[in-house]
Amino acid sequence: MIVGVVMGFAAGVVSGLLGVGGGILFVPALTLVLSLSQVKAEATSLLAIIPVALVGAFRQFRYGNVSVRDGALVGTLSALGVLGGVALANVLPQRALRFAFAALMLAVAGQFLRRYWVRRSGESPD
Repeated sequence: MIVGVVMGFAAGVVSGLLGVGGGILFVPALTLVLSLSQVKAEATSLLAIIPVALVGAFRQFRYGNVSVRDGALVGTLSALGVLGGVALANVLPQRALRFAFAALMLAVAGQFLRRYWVRRSGESPD
């Protein structure tokens, strides 16, 4: 349990410095270090987001930056997406989930490289 908490904290710090989601680092760490299955690692990572999202939403609501209507819509659609994702994760083999996660990581790395080269050339990144 302590190793998992330390890994989560480290992944949060590093991902915050890099500007990526913590799951990009946390999920591989859970599978490699704690030998969790891909499904359990992804579920653990998603579960860890809930308290952070609630605190962030509450603080932003207090600042007046949250539209309750839009938030309810996004929350409802997210819940439907979770149901679909769980159903898909339960029927796909572990190997397919790992390849899909690896593809996501490569796409994120590609975005970083693109932004780096665009900024280096002096153009606008968008």
